[in-house]
Amino acid sequence: MTYMIDGHNLIGKLPDISLDDPNDEALLVQKLNGFSARTGKTCLVVFDHGLPGGSSRMSTRNVQVVFASGRSSADRVMVERIYKIQDIKGWVIVTSDNDVMSRARRRGMETMHSEEFALLLETPPPKVEDAGERTEVNLSSAEVDEWLTLFGDGTSPKENKKKR
Repeated sequence: MTYMIDGHNLIGKLPDISLDDPNDEALLVQKLNGFSARTGKTCLVVFDHGLPGGSSRMSTRNVQVVFASGRSSADRVMVERIYKIQDIKGWVIVTSDNDVMSRARRRGMETMHSEEFALLLETPPPKVEDAGERTEVNLSSAEVDEWLTLFGDGTSPKENKKKR
């Protein structure tokens, strides 16, 4: 699945990146790289008014960065791409622009408001518990005997039972 994101719309909804920051685009791309690494999803982020327009050197394997050129806008670039996409089921369009969202929906594409994606982006990854970290381990007496035979003090399991 690929998220097509209106970059400046999303930045405006994030608590830790400001549109006034001259590095706001790079900070968002960095955040999207982390999201992509943790979820396995890819992103295409479109920003307004880049010089020159088109693909950016900020792009990575999982996050493609595109700047609208000249008099174009991120909205226009997104709409053009929405109509060119063949496999519409593999995309989610992320924007705050109602026109872009309604065009994507008319094509049958999944959409998400920038506010929703901002929450998704800020959600910490789920903690994966390593089986070795479990504090409560319940072993059967047969398992205890097996461990004692393998790693015990050299006595037989029957002798260990007598000691318990």
